[in-house]
Amino acid sequence: MRAPAAATTTALTLALLLTASTAASALTTDQTPTAAAAHRTDVQIDEHAPVITRADILIHAPLHTVWNIQTDVEKWPAWQPNVETVVKDTPGQLRPGSRFRWSTEGLDITSTVRQVDHGRRLAWGGPAQGITAVHVWTFTPTREGVLVHTEESWTGEPVTANQAALQAALDNSLHNWVTNLKHEAETR
Repeated sequence: MRAPAAATTTALTLALLLTASTAASALTTDQTPTAAAAHRTDVQIDEHAPVITRADILIHAPLHTVWNIQTDVEKWPAWQPNVETVVKDTPGQLRPGSRFRWSTEGLDITSTVRQVDHGRRLAWGGPAQGITAVHVWTFTPTREGVLVHTEESWTGEPVTANQAALQAALDNSLHNWVTNLKHEAETR
């Protein structure tokens, strides 16, 4: 009776080792962004932040158009009237660790990209005059176009001191952002 049990245990151990070895090998090889995304946790906003805004909009344009407009940060001032300047500190396409500096509505912001899942998800965050922001974008293809969802959280002493005014400011900012993104994508 012990021989079959031992053989079964040995077979199970070998199967587990092979599975673990295959998984480890897969994680160390080059992967497409979508495959790599399945092996990590998505960046989230701070759900305990005093200021949180969410916005959704359906854009009647192809996903690649919407994605390219949103991720070409240096061209934001051309279609986003409240963005005065953008300077990329990291050349090339946005990727985790990329940094860009931008000015909008009196705020000088340094953003660091925290997640890029091409065509699906984009997240960045950073400080601006004592406010720490986390901003997440998701892009979902639909029959009618692309459903864009964005959410942002703000923390920090200025937020705590003036929560109502900063909540209204962020609500307005994200509403304008998605509306301008929709207009830009649908007119291309």
